Amino acid sequence: MSAGALASRFTALRQARRRALVCYVTAGFPDAAATVTLVQGLAAAGADVIELGIPFSDPLADGPVIQGSSQRALDNGMTYEGALALIGRARVDVPIILFTYLNPLLAAGPDALRRAVDAGAAGVLVTDLPVGADPPREEWLGSSGLAFVRLVAPTTPPARMAEIARHGSGFVYLISRLGVTGERADLPPELPLTVQRLRSATDLPVCVGFGIARRDQATAVGRLADGIVVGSALVAAAGRSIDGAIDLARELRRGLDAAGGELPGAGAPTRAAGEASRATPPA
Repeated sequence: MSAGALASRFTALRQARRRALVCYVTAGFPDAAATVTLVQGLAAAGADVIELGIPFSDPLADGPVIQGSSQRALDNGMTYEGALALIGRARVDVPIILFTYLNPLLAAGPDALRRAVDAGAAGVLVTDLPVGADPPREEWLGSSGLAFVRLVAPTTPPARMAEIARHGSGFVYLISRLGVTGERADLPPELPLTVQRLRSATDLPVCVGFGIARRDQATAVGRLADGIVVGSALVAAAGRSIDGAIDLARELRRGLDAAGGELPGAGAPTRAAGEASRATPPA
């Protein structure tokens, strides 16, 4: 696939009034064969985009679940090249994004991104490369033929949001809260306004991640954003059972589909203000 595959997927979703289910998996966890089965199962369960995490020995932005999965994958011998091979083995028709830190890309060599394109990846997301931190590296990533997905924090000012989005493509990954990845009991009450600020700053699709783990949370966020990103909950489920992780993806898909209706456009008032904060477990 190419960078255009990601844009085409979001265009088709918006035309169908559907939200994107973006599923994160760690390459090589629980093992390589299980990763292939999981990617195929997630695609069949309704995932629209799959983030394939490249294991790294020092994943500072990740919580204990993904840190543990990354270490186990490394112990199993997973490498950057091995992760690319998994894309070919899975052969799914949904865009796959390489989710990585900068170090594994640099260690893989100057042709690492070209090899990713050749393997069938559609995009890349680098967690530790803020806009303006290393322009030559950003140019390398932005001109690779892969969609360059950028991260936005909830505390980012609107002008900085716009700058980040201008240097990205595919979609913008909005981090719902500060801190590391991991499941949360509720969603931040300020999330509707944060999404609105980001929509006012870019025309790119907005997907929200960090802390989404349940069907009701998927519905609440689906009424605000173009999609959700789910990582820790799926990785934790996969550690117990691949079938269980796939079942969770189906539940999240149902939750997103329950959001229904048109999405607010850039700068439009959200119609779900307050609903995200009410997405808490029943008493």
